[in-house]
Amino acid sequence: MKKIIIALLVGWMLVLNGCAPAQTDNDKITVITSLFPQYDFVRQIAQDKVNLTLLLPPGVEPHSFDATPQTIVTIGNADIFIYTNTMMEPWIEKVIDNVKSNKLVIVESSQGIEYIEHGHEEGEEEEDEELDPHVWLDPLNAKIMAQNILDALISVDPDNAGFYQTNANALFLELDDLKAEYDEVFLDPTHKTIIYGGHFAFGYLANRYGLEILSPYTGFSPNAEPTPQAIIELITRMTELNIKTIYYQELIDPKTARVIAEQTGAKMVLLHGAHNVTSEELQAGATYISIMRENALKLKKGFNNE
Repeated sequence: MKKIIIALLVGWMLVLNGCAPAQTDNDKITVITSLFPQYDFVRQIAQDKVNLTLLLPPGVEPHSFDATPQTIVTIGNADIFIYTNTMMEPWIEKVIDNVKSNKLVIVESSQGIEYIEHGHEEGEEEEDEELDPHVWLDPLNAKIMAQNILDALISVDPDNAGFYQTNANALFLELDDLKAEYDEVFLDPTHKTIIYGGHFAFGYLANRYGLEILSPYTGFSPNAEPTPQAIIELITRMTELNIKTIYYQELIDPKTARVIAEQTGAKMVLLHGAHNVTSEELQAGATYISIMRENALKLKKGFNNE
């Protein structure tokens, strides 16, 4: 009986120790990011030196996200919070106004990037123009974001500065390689028009390579729906240009793209904006680089009507 009691006590202590957080984890800084690209950049640069959390649950569309009181408390308990910009996360002002923390470092990862305007559609007024928040979809902008993240990590955790710098240098080289892949895609395509059946996020990529974007949507709101007239006009234009691919966005039902594909016989292809990923993508090891490389292949096939 005594041996049984001792065995039970030992087992119970092992369970308790297994459930308790490791002491080393408590020594790590805590980093929270708003979107997947920043999450992935921190993951590449800091690796196991930080406790890292993606604020958005897997599969959640970020444009409809808003900060709750619990969100603010969670961010307030972190050492670093990294967001994109006030256009992408308009709720950040609520966080800044309400967080009660003397240690929290809030990082606007887009700082230093030159914004472009999302041009107004025909019939819209000039004042309807808005800045495009999707800066990360240009690999060179992604380098600026990664640098901002690196600077924040080093400022909060200087003891690991060399580790962070080494990993960031490797990431910068990967982003340069990614840029070179896109240079090759757009070197000599049969056309340079992207038909997109969603709220287009690739404005910075289009701006760098002189691409034309045609979409029935205006603006970036996921709640806005295109007019029937806009869909008809896009179908007509697609037929005139003999374009065989229509792209659609992640995490949203591609009903508009589906209608256009049915009317034109075009192939539907996902062009991933990398705002967020699904649980399956996260478990499969998706990264910003892997998503963007897959996009490059899809764009190349689309431009060549493959």
